[in-house]
Amino acid sequence: MYMSYSTHPQLPGIRRDAVRYVRAGHSTREAARHFGFDQSAIVRWVQRAPADGRMIIPTTSSRPHHHPNELSEELVLKIVEYRRKYERCAEVLQVLLARDGYLVSLSSVKRTLVRQGLVYTSPWKRRHDPTPRPAPEAPGSLIELDTIHDGAPGSVDHLYIYTLIDVFSRWAYAVPTLRISAAASVAFVGKAERHAPFTFGMLQSDHGSEFSQWFTGHVDAQHRHIRVRTPNDNAHIERFNRSIQDEYLSRVPRNLRAYQHAIPDYLAWYNGKRPHLALEMKSPLDMMRRC
Repeated sequence: MYMSYSTHPQLPGIRRDAVRYVRAGHSTREAARHFGFDQSAIVRWVQRAPADGRMIIPTTSSRPHHHPNELSEELVLKIVEYRRKYERCAEVLQVLLARDGYLVSLSSVKRTLVRQGLVYTSPWKRRHDPTPRPAPEAPGSLIELDTIHDGAPGSVDHLYIYTLIDVFSRWAYAVPTLRISAAASVAFVGKAERHAPFTFGMLQSDHGSEFSQWFTGHVDAQHRHIRVRTPNDNAHIERFNRSIQDEYLSRVPRNLRAYQHAIPDYLAWYNGKRPHLALEMKSPLDMMRRC
C-alpha cells in the first residue's frame, strides 16, 4: 500500500523548509505546530538535513534493515560458496547444505541467491510482447493456433496436425505434417489464409517452439502469445482439437496419407454443416453469411 508520506511529491521540499524554520531561530515544537507534523519528525529532519540547508530531504524507505529471523552472515556466505562451487539450483543446494549440517529452508536459499545476484537467465531467452487480446467482434479479428501431437513421440507413426480456429465464427482449418517448425508454421498460416473467406487480424498461440519470435516476425498478421501454462487462454482451439480427434481421426488409420485425405472432408462438414452449440446450432459459414 502506498501512503501519502511516501508518495507526496512536495514532502521533500516541506522537510527542507521545516529545517530552515528551525535554523532561523524557532524551536522544533514551534516548527511542528507551524507545519503540522510531530515534533519528533522535525527533530529527525534537522539531524538528517545537509549543512547548507539548500537541498531537499528525500523520503527514505521505512523497511527495517534487519529481521529477527534473518539468516546469519555465515550461512549466507555458505550458500554463496556452494552456489559458486557446484553451480546447481536452489533445490540441490538445500540438500547439499543439509548434508553438511547447514539447515536452511528452500525459500531462504532462493531469496539469498536472488539478493546476491546469483540467479542466472539465459541470454537467449526473450520476453514475449504482451500484446492485448482483441475482442472477437468480426471474422478474422482473433485466430487461435495450436498443434496436435498424435502418437507416441519418436514412434514411426507419430504425426503432427497444425490447427487453427476463428474465435468469432468458429471457422477452422487443419493440416497434418511429419515435422513442425517456425517456418512450417508460417507456411501453414499462409495456406489457411488462402482458404479462409476473411483476412487474419490477430494470431494467438502458446509458447511452443513452432510459434517462436521468428514466427512472429515472419507472419503477415499480428501475433501474441497466451500466458505460460494457461491453455484455457486458447480454449476454442483446444476444444476443436478434441472434436477433430474424437469425431473423426480416431476412426482413421494413423498415417500421413490417410490424414491428408480425411481432414479436408471433416473440415467441410465442420465449417459448413455441423451444428455448433456456441453458434445457436448454426455452422461457421452460416455465421459469416450474417456478417
